[in-house]
Amino acid sequence: MLEFKTPVIEDKEWVDECLKSVNSFNCEYTFGNLLVWSTSYSTKICRYKDFLMCRWGKNNDYMYSVPIGTGDFKDAVEQIIIDAKSFGLTPIIYGVTENYKKLIDKHFFRQFSYEGDDGYNDYIYSVEKMAELRGKKYHGKRNHITNFKKNNPDWSFEILNKDNINECITLHTEWIKDHEDDEDYSYEFEAVLTAFENYEDLGFVGGLIRVNGKVIAYTMGERHSDRLFVTHFEKAPADVQGAYPIINQEFTKNCLMDYEYVNREEDLGLEGLRKAKQSYNPEIILEKYVAVYNG
Repeated sequence: MLEFKTPVIEDKEWVDECLKSVNSFNCEYTFGNLLVWSTSYSTKICRYKDFLMCRWGKNNDYMYSVPIGTGDFKDAVEQIIIDAKSFGLTPIIYGVTENYKKLIDKHFFRQFSYEGDDGYNDYIYSVEKMAELRGKKYHGKRNHITNFKKNNPDWSFEILNKDNINECITLHTEWIKDHEDDEDYSYEFEAVLTAFENYEDLGFVGGLIRVNGKVIAYTMGERHSDRLFVTHFEKAPADVQGAYPIINQEFTKNCLMDYEYVNREEDLGLEGLRKAKQSYNPEIILEKYVAVYNG
């Protein structure tokens, strides 16, 4: 029987060791993501031999991650099947990319079916293109940034650290007041607070924009692999023209140039968010499936 537990910061070392073997650019597969959203998604983790396994859900209604690590992959998936069946559930594995789909089918031929949802696909961008914003495709972004700089000549960029975190929390608190009727944003705020509380221990990297000395935008995320960075949070006032484009570009230019790609996560099926993510012309739209066991 698998023994799942709520992730805590002390789990980072062994989880990161398992994640070195991840064969996917999924935004879910970073320790920071698992920790900061653990309350919202009732995330539990399990160390099975040299594999990391995740389970999401509550009240005996669960879905699982692909086993990530080294060793007998088939055995690890079989343990997930056993665990799900112990609750009377159909085993479901979430976030299955094409690489893992092939691996599952190799060991469980025709025993899983796959369901997709465009709202949970990841948007992955070229760091170089995000930093430079060259060409006709980015004409609108450049205009927004130009107008921002013209309207706010005293703007500045800073690396996010323990000395300015509280100002970012204040910004987010003000932002959440305009969305207090939306429960999803309340969950996000809880995740943000967890991220800030563990910012240095998680190895997060972030940046902010000031205008007239006040923080008006911030962003943060973490390393996924040598090639990929994952941006988890980005906040700015919607009524400040160019605030989002400039924090995006400045953070990329100042903090991400050692990476090839940046994963800016899903659009969750939200039309406004989808339009915003598509406007940056993703290099990769990473399709993720739910694998349902039919064996």
